[in-house]
Amino acid sequence: MQASGQEQYVEFGIEQEQYAIRIEDIHEIIKIQDITAIPNVKDYVKGVINLRGRIVPVISLRCFFGSEEVPFTKSSRIVVIHHQEEAVGIIVDRVNKVTTFSDIQPPPERVGGVQGSFFTGIGLAESRLVGILRLDEVLLHE
Repeated sequence: MQASGQEQYVEFGIEQEQYAIRIEDIHEIIKIQDITAIPNVKDYVKGVINLRGRIVPVISLRCFFGSEEVPFTKSSRIVVIHHQEEAVGIIVDRVNKVTTFSDIQPPPERVGGVQGSFFTGIGLAESRLVGILRLDEVLLHE
């Protein structure tokens, strides 16, 4: 994969790990709000929110990646993504910044304890590595 200095990403954190999503996939970033639980869904699906009259499902990326759930903090956010004509909210511990990557490498088979198929690549930002999420794998995961 070649470096793309022009493409921008929103970088966010879950625990000590850094992840990113292409900025054009993000509709908005909002503070945590009341989430209405829905029955018979996967553990990582936390429920739905009412976003200005639109019902949006919300998933916990922390839970999706198998990390322990913790109470929300002032830094917790819902990143609302437009994916295949649908809006989906992803709960993250914090949103860091908008960034570009000087280099993007293909992901290994496993990144920490997470399948490499969940990533389109690993971006190099300053001196740290950031996993770039593959939204199809994360949002459509069975």
